[in-house]
Amino acid sequence: MAVFNLDKLCLILPAFLFLLLLFPLGGQHHLTLLFSSFNPIKANSSTTPLEAPVLDAFASTSINTSNEDEPKTQKKRSSLERVEEGLSKARAAIQEAIRSKNYTSHKKETFIPKGSVYWNSHAFHQSHIEMVKRFKVWPYKEGERPLVHDGPLNNIYSIEGHFIDEVESKGSPFRAQDPDEAHVFFLPVSVASIVHFIYLPITAAADYSRDRLRRVVTDYVHIVAKKYPYWNRSNGADHFMVSCHDWAPDVSIANSELFNKFIRVLCNANISTGFRPPRDVLLPEIYLPFSGLGTTHMGQAPNNRPILAFFEGRAHGYIRQVLFKHWKNKDNEVQVHELLPKGKNYTRLMGQSKFCLCPSGFEVASPRVVEAIYQGCVPVIISNNYSLPFSDVLNWSQFSVQIPVEKIPEIKMILQRISNSKYLRMHERVKRVQRHFVLNRPAKPFDVIHMVLHSLWLRRLNFRLSD
Repeated sequence: MAVFNLDKLCLILPAFLFLLLLFPLGGQHHLTLLFSSFNPIKANSSTTPLEAPVLDAFASTSINTSNEDEPKTQKKRSSLERVEEGLSKARAAIQEAIRSKNYTSHKKETFIPKGSVYWNSHAFHQSHIEMVKRFKVWPYKEGERPLVHDGPLNNIYSIEGHFIDEVESKGSPFRAQDPDEAHVFFLPVSVASIVHFIYLPITAAADYSRDRLRRVVTDYVHIVAKKYPYWNRSNGADHFMVSCHDWAPDVSIANSELFNKFIRVLCNANISTGFRPPRDVLLPEIYLPFSGLGTTHMGQAPNNRPILAFFEGRAHGYIRQVLFKHWKNKDNEVQVHELLPKGKNYTRLMGQSKFCLCPSGFEVASPRVVEAIYQGCVPVIISNNYSLPFSDVLNWSQFSVQIPVEKIPEIKMILQRISNSKYLRMHERVKRVQRHFVLNRPAKPFDVIHMVLHSLWLRRLNFRLSD
């Protein structure tokens, strides 16, 4: 059984309030509460949060998706008005899917989300349909490689480079052909590349200063803001960057006013250091070998997993030090290693384990969460202030266990209390969400890149722009 304390509740509550976007409460009169906590954009002359919570606005007269009340003679609509009209139709379609518990699509759907792993499968499915149908991203073309338009394609920061490459690909259905048709604007800056080419080798403590990193990103914003109208139109609310590097959250610290409404898509999603679940997006950390995408699923059947819990990794950070103090090389059922014995295989041991321990290291993110899911191993999240991936759609309590740091000595007892029938259900749900963490090139519906784009799509649905 998952164990929570107040710190853990504070961890998931901001994301949960946003999740209510997709969670019907049984009647329209309840919907007025759903988005009351998710209005991060202050109204100004150009950017307006939806006056009522979004799901309430879907069904209200404030968003008119028909033409009944429009005058017969209309002035020519601007490109932004056309974009906003499409978003209004998408909101209405999602609201109808919630009401009817069904979806509307003009093509055959190859996958239909179902089950308790989703806060609301009907809303998510229709939202994904609307995203594929409408969502357009404009990647700014300014800048030269390798600091922009490029990124790592292997190792733990690989998702950063693959996302940049995918969204900028001419074959991407999400790439806007014209910036006037875009819903969001992408700053294709790679923090990992900036660190590699500007900082390394680091020879002194002063070399860790983030000043150069901040200047590169801030200068890029100033260039596109001066050249195009889009940043100033929204104060950056419809702009985003993507990074898996540990330093990425520091980009916006030096100029909080400039980046106040900016969307950061980050692996290092630490709420205590400024990650904002209603505004920012969590990017799953995925380790990719140099041999390829490497998403093979080798896990054994649930009734053939002799290891109760498994972890192997370095003693990075306080949480892992506590874990090692109580469990390192001390128990055959809870196997915790800093270095595996000779002849043992990390991936196979995950596939032989019922539960995989995923403690934070120096930073909150870890590729072990995704690795556990790949191997059909129920993730055990041991972290403070970590916002879990895609928690605006996925109900993590259905396929993971969260253990507070202070309960680390009780790991074995907590996991043994989970009945076999509940474990089997959790294992089946882990298998069900695997597709949402698989990296495909090119991207495929409901895979990890689509899920990141969907998180951006949801945030864009939450406000309206005007000329």
